[in-house]
Amino acid sequence: MTEVAGVDGAPGGWVVARVRPGAVRWDVVPDAAAVLDVTAGCAAVGVDIPLGVHATAGRRECDDATARRLGKARSSVFPAPPREVLTAPDHPTACERARALTGKAISLQTFHITPRILDWDAVADRPAHVVEVHPELSLRTLAPDVTFTSKKTARGAGQRIAALARWVDPTLALADLPTGARLDDILDALAAAWSAQRWARGEADVLGPEHDDRGRPMFVAV
Repeated sequence: MTEVAGVDGAPGGWVVARVRPGAVRWDVVPDAAAVLDVTAGCAAVGVDIPLGVHATAGRRECDDATARRLGKARSSVFPAPPREVLTAPDHPTACERARALTGKAISLQTFHITPRILDWDAVADRPAHVVEVHPELSLRTLAPDVTFTSKKTARGAGQRIAALARWVDPTLALADLPTGARLDDILDALAAAWSAQRWARGEADVLGPEHDDRGRPMFVAV
């Protein structure tokens, strides 16, 4: 296995898991540009954030496809609002814009991740090997026999560690974790790296492929 990376949001930035045979390396970095720097040379990078959004109205097909595949766990999908909503200065304004464009307000949780979406949206030339992933879907694909509970609970964390152990040795992956990232962020980054590996091998399922208004591809790789 060549080196692949998984990326998840962490307080103040992004946590990056770089995985190769016999080793997992961790970084916590402040922005998308720094992610691209530390993952230079990786065969694929899976990022848990919408990569590409519509300019004004319209839902992303990949959000709907991911929700359908997750079934009862579809609440973990936060559909990416249009770019005009993302640039709103506060949640009430974002809701007002969203209602005008889509007919629905956005949740406070979605509003809180808008800076992260804009961080990646500002990358002028996103490399083709950097793809959007959804860790909850990655885990359910890796371990379809497991009924996962909340990742915020001890049981949920244990289930995720056990599922990821089917792919990577947890004594290697979790032996020396970085400061500045929570355990659920760490496990999501590893799950993202699993999907990145599948993308690098040409084995990934591609959900809802389309293009944004700038011609950039939008899809979720599993």
